[in-house]
Amino acid sequence: MRRGQSGINCLLAVDKPVGMSSHDVVNHVRRALGERRVGHAGTLDPLASGVLVVGVGQGTRLMGLLTADTKSYVARIAFGTQTTTDDAEGEPVLTLPAPERVLDRTFAAGVVSSLVGELDQVPPSFSAISVGGVRAYDRARKGEKVELKSRHVTIAQAVLLDVVADDPSGEPCWDCAFVVSKGTYVRSIARDLGTSLGSAAHLVALRRTASGSVGLGDCVSLDELEAKGPDVLAAAALDPVAKLGLPRRELSVQEAADAACGKPVACGDAAVAEGGRVCLTHGGRLVGVWTREGRRLRSEVNFPAGVMGVRP
Repeated sequence: MRRGQSGINCLLAVDKPVGMSSHDVVNHVRRALGERRVGHAGTLDPLASGVLVVGVGQGTRLMGLLTADTKSYVARIAFGTQTTTDDAEGEPVLTLPAPERVLDRTFAAGVVSSLVGELDQVPPSFSAISVGGVRAYDRARKGEKVELKSRHVTIAQAVLLDVVADDPSGEPCWDCAFVVSKGTYVRSIARDLGTSLGSAAHLVALRRTASGSVGLGDCVSLDELEAKGPDVLAAAALDPVAKLGLPRRELSVQEAADAACGKPVACGDAAVAEGGRVCLTHGGRLVGVWTREGRRLRSEVNFPAGVMGVRP
């Protein structure tokens, strides 16, 4: 085994705390598990907390296979100020008094519910989008003018949770719950809400409650992970088959040996359409994600050591 490899191969969901970058979380997981190969899916800003999916060992190769087409958030939006970053970490760039009606719960609920639908959204200039091979936030930090193209996104659900008159920011706020498509920026929703009301607004708090099928109930805290190390994995490792949402084909000992060499295996009882993917499992581990071709399954991605966490 190479230096920095623990033999641990799994998927985890970490409840990222506020004030920590997603890369900081990766470093904490590396130290807690003694594994160098750790990556994450779906970046969360330092201001945000909540669900961050992490791959460990060969689990990192699952990052590109997890769909996570929707993400769910609880957000607090403050009215009266727009910032450079569209959240509380930025500097004020526009201040406009919030209209009194933002404190009217009926009005607020109607505005929030009207956000549901498809729209073209301009991402924040301080974002990880690449512009000419350079991250937009790197250009913005240097004082460069960043103009990002709008992207088509979907707000599937938008619900007002509360109207807050006494937020520490000193500005009236709305607490909202959103379910949005991948690539949607809640910071942009906040900014555009302010504009739509003839005022200005920014995001003051954000918590991701779900990323695809992975929710807060699936998460482990960094404190628990660091206290227990690998011992936490028996309960905390995500079931990769369930999270991929694909049919499953359990292999025999001989089939597992053939699959490890990339030899085609029979479809068996796997309920998968032609060209569809299926998870190959053996001994409680995910050993491959393969594709149906006729009556056989052919290799797309193999996990020779197996990704742990497969439940009966």
